[in-house]
Amino acid sequence: MAWVTLSVGSNTRPCENFCSCLDMLLLQFRDLALSSVYESRGDHHQSIYYLNMAVGFETGLPLADLALLLKKIEDKHHRARTPEPGAEVTIDLDLLTYDDKAGTFNGVVLPHPDIITKAYVLKPLLQIAGKRQHPVLKKTYSELGKDLLARFEQAGQQLRPVAFEWHGRVLSKPE
Repeated sequence: MAWVTLSVGSNTRPCENFCSCLDMLLLQFRDLALSSVYESRGDHHQSIYYLNMAVGFETGLPLADLALLLKKIEDKHHRARTPEPGAEVTIDLDLLTYDDKAGTFNGVVLPHPDIITKAYVLKPLLQIAGKRQHPVLKKTYSELGKDLLARFEQAGQQLRPVAFEWHGRVLSKPE
């Protein structure tokens, strides 16, 4: 079994799309590790807000099959595959890690490069995999957080936890 982490994001009906996506993941993988849900501004359009979180689980699926399944979940949410910055994103599932794999596998880069460049990826990941080690940098995600989160904030990458509940489970509350 491989331990997998995902980044989940949406800027279009995010609560509805997150709940639906989590339901689909739960049906496939049963036991999900879930981070808090954070609001952040878009990378290219500061007026667009996204919700982001991290999800972790174990799977017996090979990497290629998992990548295909994640695309199918995005497709079921009518994910538009457009390069336009600021476009509506119903659901975005990015594979962050697959065990300790490092490299490019059928177009999937692991570990995902956004882990060390985006606060909205690293901070939720810390909550579900803080003690795990980045397979290339050989630091735990908690150590990376100590090194990088202050820099991200200074660079304007602000995150705000938002109230989010899924099937009666409170995942996050506003500060």
